[in-house]
Amino acid sequence: MIEELPAPRPAITDEQRAAVLDRVNRPRARWTRAWIEWAKSFQVAILLALVVRAFFIEAFKIPSGSMERTLLVGDFLLVNKLAYGAEVPFTGRRLPALKEPARGDVVVFQYPADPSKNYVKRLIALPGDTVRMRKGTVFVNGVAQSEQYVEHTMPWEDRATEDFAWQRRFLALDPIAALRYHPTRDNWGPLLVPPRHLFVLGDNRDNSSDSRYWGFVSDSLLRGQPWVVYFSYAPDSSSHFDWLTRIRWGRLGERIE
Repeated sequence: MIEELPAPRPAITDEQRAAVLDRVNRPRARWTRAWIEWAKSFQVAILLALVVRAFFIEAFKIPSGSMERTLLVGDFLLVNKLAYGAEVPFTGRRLPALKEPARGDVVVFQYPADPSKNYVKRLIALPGDTVRMRKGTVFVNGVAQSEQYVEHTMPWEDRATEDFAWQRRFLALDPIAALRYHPTRDNWGPLLVPPRHLFVLGDNRDNSSDSRYWGFVSDSLLRGQPWVVYFSYAPDSSSHFDWLTRIRWGRLGERIE
């Protein structure tokens, strides 16, 4: 009896082997390609965000009440950095400005005594202006300013303090009058604003650390002009979720003037 041997299996061609390997590796290759594309998109998004933040719009948070009632603690602002010419990082140079700083503008700037901090105040006087205050009323070039945005929470004060001693170097007074100069929070000046410098005050006039105390702001320190309140909440130290439960819905999208 002759035992029948099984028929030989057909040989696998190189093309078939390549097709099998392609089917096995295809899901991994698709995942790898997708991951690479996602990584590229993420890098582009980060680059665009950095460019926008450096040259166009930056977000700031209001930490103090010096600008109430215009701006409140817990307001988040979008600031137009192109307004006064955005600074090109690491160069000290600026792009062309869209506008010149004007009296009454709300401005964001680096604090002269510590440029790592950003302040927001109201621009009151420009280079070459004389500015003074009498019983809480601001005069620019001899003209009393109508400031509907200002909030006064205390009686006007006439107590002299050495915080204002720096002002004596910029007095628009004759030497005899300068000897009798004793500035207070609500009575000071007239001061002559030097070239390329600005004089700023907080709208919450009785509770603001501003140019009265620490001097003029160089125009090179301007960061931009606040544009809109994009988020706002009333801080509450007793709540961990105040940013969710105490949202000021009525302020969202409010233009800053």
